[in-house]
Amino acid sequence: MRRVVITGMGCIAASGQTAEECWAAMRDGKSGIGPVVNMATDMLNVRIAAEVRNFDPLKHFDEKRLALLDRVTQFALVAARQAVAQSGLEFRKSGLGERTAVILGSGVGGQNTLDDSYKRLYLERNTRCHPLTIPRLMINAPASHITMELGITGPAFVIGSACSSANHAMAQALHMIRSGLVDAAVTGGTEACLTVGTMKGWEAMRVMAFDTCRPFSRDRRGMVLGEGAGVYVLETLENARARGAEILCELAGAGMSSDAGDIVAPSEVCAGRAMAAAMADGAMPLDEVDYINAHGTGTPINDSTETRTIRRVFGDLADKLWVSSTKSVHGHGLGAAGALELVAVIGAIKHGIVPPTLNYNERDPDCNLDYVPNTARERKVRAALTNSFAFGGLNAVLALRRVD
Repeated sequence: MRRVVITGMGCIAASGQTAEECWAAMRDGKSGIGPVVNMATDMLNVRIAAEVRNFDPLKHFDEKRLALLDRVTQFALVAARQAVAQSGLEFRKSGLGERTAVILGSGVGGQNTLDDSYKRLYLERNTRCHPLTIPRLMINAPASHITMELGITGPAFVIGSACSSANHAMAQALHMIRSGLVDAAVTGGTEACLTVGTMKGWEAMRVMAFDTCRPFSRDRRGMVLGEGAGVYVLETLENARARGAEILCELAGAGMSSDAGDIVAPSEVCAGRAMAAAMADGAMPLDEVDYINAHGTGTPINDSTETRTIRRVFGDLADKLWVSSTKSVHGHGLGAAGALELVAVIGAIKHGIVPPTLNYNERDPDCNLDYVPNTARERKVRAALTNSFAFGGLNAVLALRRVD
């Protein structure tokens, strides 16, 4: 099996519009959560979110092309451009495009287009939809547009598994490169879910915070929705070294499981199986892991369950781990969550700095790990895990390792 490394990283989120800006915000504890400004809030009870503010699509796309692109696709393309530029790969001239996959995760796809269509039909009583409604809202649109822009003609698709979508997508890309089915992949996740309709749906579940996201803190009140995209270039270690590429880290393994239980309540047993499987897949012993980027949504049940999961997997070694949730910076990006959070893991491995869990006020007896509260710490991170545990009981965990 071939070893797979990451050579390009791109990100746009509430915390920044480049990967460098997003990492700096995570490292420095600067949250992108705030009052909603991109839409009317008169129908909303929860009026905070992690929005991508001051984003001008016309700086990235001409008007003709923009007519085809929902916000979810715009984010994916912006992040993909960053990642490919950093990697230095060229897909059209080298023939690499035929041997490259584009695999993205997205939980809900083109929600802005869907919301606009419903307003047109039901509020304005218009009998026709916009002629580009379907091409804009279809969940595969972000992957398709990336293939067209980059000239990639290998396998391309989008995985939808709620909040584990991005990690599932990157796991699939890893296995396809390892097996020799492709030689490279452009992969990650994208989401643009901040519409009135989507926000009302989440309000109805009563899992949303009214003030901010406080993962693992005793006074946590729920999650905060976010949006954005994280996209990465994966290739073989052999090829990356041969062409002298900068290697950000190794994507060493992936583990997946399903709870087969409750549609919303997580299972520490099955989530733990995914974590153990990721380390086994990457031949990674427990004592090599220094950092875990937690799913850490800030809801009472998720954070306590994830804490028990980590203790179940690591036993006595759990007390030596540093664990943090960066959702307190960029919000919960749903299908893009794992891709946004991978920025934090790569930053920790590359720079030896573990980003903090912001807004941590008080220790919870049910959350009894070291969550790196409020301030980043320096530590050489040899290996790390990043957890995604989704509604529907769908778990996906990535294992990453430093490459010296």
